Amino acid sequence: MNTVKTWLLMGVLTVILVLFGRVIGGTHGMLIFLVISVLMNFIGYWMSGTVAIMMTGSRPVSEQELPEVYAIVRRLAERANLPMPEIYLTPSPQPNAFATGRNPRHAKVAVTEGILQALSWRELEGVLAHEIAHIKNRDILISSMAAMLAGVITSIADMLQWALLFGMGNRDERDNGNAIAEVVMMILAPIAATIIQLAISRTREFKADATGARLVGDPNPLADALERLEAYAHHIPASFSPAASHLFIVNPFTGESFINLFRTHPPTAERVRRLRSMRVLG
Repeated sequence: MNTVKTWLLMGVLTVILVLFGRVIGGTHGMLIFLVISVLMNFIGYWMSGTVAIMMTGSRPVSEQELPEVYAIVRRLAERANLPMPEIYLTPSPQPNAFATGRNPRHAKVAVTEGILQALSWRELEGVLAHEIAHIKNRDILISSMAAMLAGVITSIADMLQWALLFGMGNRDERDNGNAIAEVVMMILAPIAATIIQLAISRTREFKADATGARLVGDPNPLADALERLEAYAHHIPASFSPAASHLFIVNPFTGESFINLFRTHPPTAERVRRLRSMRVLG
């Protein structure tokens, strides 16, 4: 199913880029953006994890810098029978974490600076188990591709605004082109968010919660962590693009009502309820 979603995202990216090319440069623009779309799909597949890391401003950290995090991740990876992922630190005061990469051999796990201060080591283990579960369940590629898709759409929207500002495009088709561009710009953000919402099934979070709880052997550390992270998300603003919001264990923009219209995460209260109701692990 994730393979199908990946190809669907590639198709959506191609269509959107070609349409943007039509608005900006007519037939020649379509051809140029078709070439760009092929390149972006290639880059997206092979480098989506790297792009996600760049979007969040994360940096690699050594075991000397974060020995406890390395110890937890190594233990969880061994339990899940996975290679040791690369560890990254995201420069954000908001407590959060995410996993990315195209497959388990190229997986990356990132934690924010804030989460290292906000959670106990047991709670952090629950969070990292959730991220290892995403790697084990092999759904990190689709989430990474979706992040790149949203980022590309946002960048092209900015470019389109400049094109309109300076009157670029076919003069013969200027009125129609501008009319189309204005409509696209007005609905671009919700469309991008909706694409991500449709591409990233909320069930993947429930599945990762359950798998992570089994890796730890106890659902309560993750449940406790989710409640704390949700509370922090309401009071500490995120310092990265909303395009990457679905990557994180909790929605970083919980406090922003407009973005919540396109929320990609299931309600945290429901996730906690399901974890608390787990009886037998293994």
